[in-house]
Amino acid sequence: MNKYALYHKSDSLYGYAVDSRTVELRLRAARGDLADVSVIYGSKHAFYKYRSVVSMRLAASDGLFDYFTVKLKLSDTRLAYIFLLTDADGNKYYYSEDGATESYDFSVAFYNFFQLAYINKNDVMPCVDWLSRAVVYQIFVDRFKRSGKTEHRHGINMEWGGKPTPKSFAGGDLWGIAEELDRIADLGVDTLYLTPIFTSLSNHKYDISDYYNVDPDFGGNEAFENLMSECKKRGMRVILDAVFNHCSEHLREFRDVCEKGAASPYRDWFIINGDKPTKRPLNYEVFAECDYMPKWNTSNAQVQKYLCDVGEYWIKNYGIDGWRLDVSDEVSHDFWRVFRKRIKALGSDIVLIGENWHDSRSYLRGDQFDSIMNYAFTKAMLDYFAYGKLTTEELCFRLNELTMRNSEQVNLMMLNLLDCHDTHRFYTMCGADKEKLLCALAIEVFMPGASMVYYGTEIPLEGGYDPDNRRCFIPGDGEFAKKVKEVLKYKKLRALQEGSVSFSCENGLFVAERRAVGQTVTLLVNNTENALSSRGKNVAAKSYAVIAE
Repeated sequence: MNKYALYHKSDSLYGYAVDSRTVELRLRAARGDLADVSVIYGSKHAFYKYRSVVSMRLAASDGLFDYFTVKLKLSDTRLAYIFLLTDADGNKYYYSEDGATESYDFSVAFYNFFQLAYINKNDVMPCVDWLSRAVVYQIFVDRFKRSGKTEHRHGINMEWGGKPTPKSFAGGDLWGIAEELDRIADLGVDTLYLTPIFTSLSNHKYDISDYYNVDPDFGGNEAFENLMSECKKRGMRVILDAVFNHCSEHLREFRDVCEKGAASPYRDWFIINGDKPTKRPLNYEVFAECDYMPKWNTSNAQVQKYLCDVGEYWIKNYGIDGWRLDVSDEVSHDFWRVFRKRIKALGSDIVLIGENWHDSRSYLRGDQFDSIMNYAFTKAMLDYFAYGKLTTEELCFRLNELTMRNSEQVNLMMLNLLDCHDTHRFYTMCGADKEKLLCALAIEVFMPGASMVYYGTEIPLEGGYDPDNRRCFIPGDGEFAKKVKEVLKYKKLRALQEGSVSFSCENGLFVAERRAVGQTVTLLVNNTENALSSRGKNVAAKSYAVIAE
């Protein structure tokens, strides 16, 4: 047995509360090393006398490790536990905070057992249930639909359907989105996610100069109020984009610092090396290398209040259902903790989704975000369908590892996506192969969490990197839209909303299985050029099949 591969840590992703009476324990071991794993557990104050034993199941494997899990329902939430391991040769070991040992003295276990000392209710990561059922449709507003109702202050400098440039204005607005809600809902969508809509000089609106007003180019506050009303009539939720890492150089407070320097009351709202901001040399921090997007100092208490007030305003006054948090991993943890408390006080089902591209467990402990945009899943889909870098077995390993990165609650709230306004279009990356796009979308729908569709996927719309990925929506292949709708309908199955998940490779097919009480749903995906079969199903080349039981 490879003792170096063994890993468990209490009060972490390997030992955490699912609810006030349930904990999930995980143990990692070298792949194929252990034949059996059990957990020995009891009350921390009586562990030396009274203990229970329960087997753990092999829940997932990746290229290096096996992951064993168990859920314990507790009457006494002051939990103490150790593990009993049996290797492939039948040798038994105890695994505690002292590591793996051949014997264990329970009379002095209080020195080295693992523990969850007490489950405090406000330390349990809550789950926003509707997110695990959601089908989200992301819209880049300027390119979706031009209603003809808006007078565009910037003018329109591209034909609808023309090739976009960084400074193109196509004239899409919120009135246009409202006109398309029935078609969007018919796809199976129940949630809209809009890229920024507030006052800005750009087409993308990520440089905001007024956080309290919808940009006139999008129809202003009146158009947004109408859109919210029409969405609520259809039972659709709306998530907006919160740009709290940076703002526009035209923001009133930043202009005040430019004029008054150190005398400005907003001097410390931004991160400036000097009395006044200068561009040459650039002496203030910005987003990326954009000198027109100064970075907020989110460690400043006044800035925290200002941005929290913005977050509250659009919930209280317009009834939005959550925020997608732009460049969230460059904003202070302290701010997100303050922001979460302010926002969740308005409603526990208001969602906070971070734009974190990497492993983000430090943000996902219940004190900051509910989940993140699952770009790691995006990369796995590209590696499998577009780049051909992963075998089917390796894809299973990758997805298993991703589910082990986070708690069950977080997995059920992840925002899974194939592409968005910041990536190449998945369809284009797959060589405009519609079958591959449908297969990848089916896997996305079977992932725990919400399923996000970037506008135009149903056409299907092509596009390279920004700004080419932000082309205008033009109604296209109606037959393909029906196929997208057929995939998205599976999200209505209970097992795909709340069930456990497993990934495996069977006879060359990718297999995803979701299990809930009374229902099992299995996805078979064939990413080869030949027909394959498993579980009594023949699956044609580059296609998928679903078995519901």
